[in-house]
Amino acid sequence: MDRDELSAWLRLVLTPRIGPGTARQLLAALASPQAIFEASQTTLLGIVSPRDAKALACVPDGLDAQLEQTWAWLHAESASAAGSRALLTLADSRYPSSLFQTADPPLMLFAQGRLDLLSHPAVAVVGSRSPTAQGKDNAFAFSKALSLAGVTVVSGLAQGVDGAAHDGALEALSADEQAGSTIAVVGTGLDRVYPRAHLALAHRIAQQGLMLSEFLLGTPPLPGNFPKRNRIVAGLTKGTLVVEAAVQSGSLITARLAGEMGREVLAVPGSVRAPQRRGCHARIS
Repeated sequence: MDRDELSAWLRLVLTPRIGPGTARQLLAALASPQAIFEASQTTLLGIVSPRDAKALACVPDGLDAQLEQTWAWLHAESASAAGSRALLTLADSRYPSSLFQTADPPLMLFAQGRLDLLSHPAVAVVGSRSPTAQGKDNAFAFSKALSLAGVTVVSGLAQGVDGAAHDGALEALSADEQAGSTIAVVGTGLDRVYPRAHLALAHRIAQQGLMLSEFLLGTPPLPGNFPKRNRIVAGLTKGTLVVEAAVQSGSLITARLAGEMGREVLAVPGSVRAPQRRGCHARIS
């Protein structure tokens, strides 16, 4: 991607009032962000509302700064040592087909690490941020076994089950170089790590697996980002395994989304006395 194309994609994402659905509608009609911004108002009015057409005519605040930051991140000299970096758009042949086919695919995906994992069979392993000791062990063991079987484990880098899932998948690589490894879908820009306790884990994933985010660089860990990223976790995979989850939890959001996408949803049972298991039991029932 050259600088002008990158600028056009970032402008499309940053333009106020132009949400993902409208942006995809424009891309379907005009093929590229460059063509959108070169189109006449008459052409745009045949696709979007007058207010949206007016918004597209204005250069959004912060575009130049975001362009400089993203360009520098993609071409940093240290990038190869920390895992190769890429920005995948809906027009990129490397964009994961399983995610492209969902109802709300991100316009762009920032990626760091092994892009080949996006074409491998994958299963999501998700669960509580405060799991029981058994739940954490189960997440590690299931993920290691999946990875050894050549399946990529997808999770969200959160504390608890997510971290154990990533650890288990990476552990498999020490026994078998052909193991499936892991993908972390995060709720921040890829220039940030949240939680900070997983800084070392994030670096390992960037080198041996794949870090993935739809959020622009500099995006902090806002609460709304995490439920939003769950559709990517579900969309990348053939199924979702819920290890432990409360009845109201982000893990069950991922499970629900997976079910709506027609993917398999599995849950690990456990003690009826553990609140972390109630969401799993609700899925099984």
